[in-house]
Amino acid sequence: MGLISSTHSISRYYIDGEFPDGAAEGVRRGLIENAIPEIENEYDEISAGWTPLETPYNPNFESASFLFGTYFAFSLRIDKKSIPAKLVQKHMAIETEKKKKESGRPFISKNEKAEIKEMVIDILMHKTPFIPNIYDVLWDYEDKNLILFSTQKAANELFETLFFKSFDHKPIKIFPYTIVEKLGNFSNDKKDRALALSPLNMKKGA
Repeated sequence: MGLISSTHSISRYYIDGEFPDGAAEGVRRGLIENAIPEIENEYDEISAGWTPLETPYNPNFESASFLFGTYFAFSLRIDKKSIPAKLVQKHMAIETEKKKKESGRPFISKNEKAEIKEMVIDILMHKTPFIPNIYDVLWDYEDKNLILFSTQKAANELFETLFFKSFDHKPIKIFPYTIVEKLGNFSNDKKDRALALSPLNMKKGA
């Protein structure tokens, strides 16, 4: 759990926007409607959704807490299947030999190879269990700040997509330029000057 870990990898976001029926109710509704499915589709490669912070394997927001003081705290759970390439190669070799014996031919066509590969991946996908990954979220709604305990590109991108779908608020990742534009107490003139800066060329002889 990222919040109680001794080491942290975090991404900071700026969240602007309001909920017409109140923040607590809006967040609760978004979490419930986009909680991770309890019944897994065994043929899917990935399944993702929100879970309670304290019970990530029981995604029931009807009874779980997500409001802690002035913060909203919950988790993003991403369940993913990963099939090793060598395992696919092994089963393809086995099925290819079967196909050759059945057809009486010493070779198989390109289309047949593609069909075999598709069949093998489908079978392995059915048998392979999901591996869960959990990323905690701490949202300071009043200060429009949010921390996601992840710096992984795929997890962050999925978080941004799911967050916007759930709450209709666009999460803006905080970089130095974002701080100047959204969070810093800068005049418009200073903002324009900062945003017009170009990277410094550190090459020798530059």
